[in-house]
Amino acid sequence: MQDKESLWQAAFTSADPSDLDAHNKHREKILNDPQILNRTIVSDGVVVGSVGRYFMDGVAQVTYWIGSEFKNKGIATAALAKLLVIDQTRPMESRTAFDNEASARVLQKNGFSVVGTDKYFANARGEEIAETIWRLV
Repeated sequence: MQDKESLWQAAFTSADPSDLDAHNKHREKILNDPQILNRTIVSDGVVVGSVGRYFMDGVAQVTYWIGSEFKNKGIATAALAKLLVIDQTRPMESRTAFDNEASARVLQKNGFSVVGTDKYFANARGEEIAETIWRLV
């Protein structure tokens, strides 16, 4: 969460990614919420990221994060595919920054389609930006 390029790409991050205490409290909340499905992504014995499902306004949402040194290797695509087998909740949605082409490819390869756009404040960019809404039915 300290890689500025990854934060820019993800856009919708915590207000202060360097606040370890806030990060740990948020992580503990996630791990203790039975509504949230969260998995660690391991590649060749190394932790490289996470993938998960949570609910927003009653709709299942997927999220994932891959360390920058592990990007563009198909790891996020494979991890999301495995999550979608574990969790058959449909419809399922995801939201990406309008210009996050890497996440767009991950979602497309897993059968998600664009269903709309919205605007949301992107902490990593310090401004409101367009987000793309994706859905898997």
